[in-house]
Amino acid sequence: MIDIENLHVHYESTEGRVHAVKGININVERAQFYTLLGPSGCGKTTTLRAVAGLERPSGGTVSINDEVVFSNDDHVMVPPYRREIGMVFQSYAIWPHMDVFNNVAFPLQEMKGRFSKAEIREKVLQVLSLVQLDGYEDRPAPFLSGGQQQRLALARALVREPAVLLLDEPLSNLDAKLREETRAEIRNLVKRLGITTIYVTHDQLEALTMSDVIAVMEEGKIVQEGSPVEIYRRPAVRFVADFIGLTNFIEGRIRAVGSNGDGMGEVETASGMIKCELPQGATTGSEVVIVVRPEDVNLVPDPGGGGENIVRGEVGTAMFMGDTKEIRINLKESSLRLRLHPTTEIEEGQVVYLELPAGCCRALIG
Repeated sequence: MIDIENLHVHYESTEGRVHAVKGININVERAQFYTLLGPSGCGKTTTLRAVAGLERPSGGTVSINDEVVFSNDDHVMVPPYRREIGMVFQSYAIWPHMDVFNNVAFPLQEMKGRFSKAEIREKVLQVLSLVQLDGYEDRPAPFLSGGQQQRLALARALVREPAVLLLDEPLSNLDAKLREETRAEIRNLVKRLGITTIYVTHDQLEALTMSDVIAVMEEGKIVQEGSPVEIYRRPAVRFVADFIGLTNFIEGRIRAVGSNGDGMGEVETASGMIKCELPQGATTGSEVVIVVRPEDVNLVPDPGGGGENIVRGEVGTAMFMGDTKEIRINLKESSLRLRLHPTTEIEEGQVVYLELPAGCCRALIG
């Protein structure tokens, strides 16, 4: 549905020529919700603008619905209005001098002669009902709440019945509770309509809860692509492990590589030997960093009662978070965070023993 091949984007800045997107390849299947996730300046919005035709790439090919809309080699550059897309900007770009009806109707009115006034009215009312703004047709756009303005921008993008929907951080201006509600609304809406969607965000929770596929970007490149579960549970590089959720890191050196083909091995650390999943092609003596999520770390009352990867530590801080109690445990040369039930009795300075289940520990190179 959307194919991006070897896309490069350069632009000029006060500091010289910037290589913003560095040869990325993306394939978004029909009706898929695909998210570009990364920190500010990683190239995700530039990539989206290249798909929309708002940015002219310096190399590569972009195709939408089997039509090449940009090709550097073939000198093809289809303008945005001729691409089968709808787009919602971070600022919503709502026209303040228009009411709700005319904001949504505008894209259809610009398609001179294609739709009658009756057809435009029917389409606008249908899409306003779809985003739960029916009855607001005559309200001036500035008189809408932030959440309503977001839905208005979505309605305007959908009224043309685009093959592709492009969303550039559309929830960043909403408060936390409204963001949570709107995440579900957008996800359910585009899935119900079967619209192929590319979503840009720096918010990991948005990416994890809304996406079919996530592409994590760093410095103009895609460093890992996969389902939300794959990205979270099996990060391929340290950047992804650190950027997505809370993560513990323990540095060490591989001392044994398993021989039964399960990918497991042993890593020597300052806190003892830890059994974990090794990266593909790992060899004895390689320096690695073990990643383990806070929710996977278990507090054990008896270090001699069995279990694997038992380490000793001292409670550094214990913070009540409402639904959990977040604990930081000081080890010999590092520290671990874990999350416990909020009623757990634990004190700063207390000596504790932790279990790091081998199946939840993953070693990464570097």
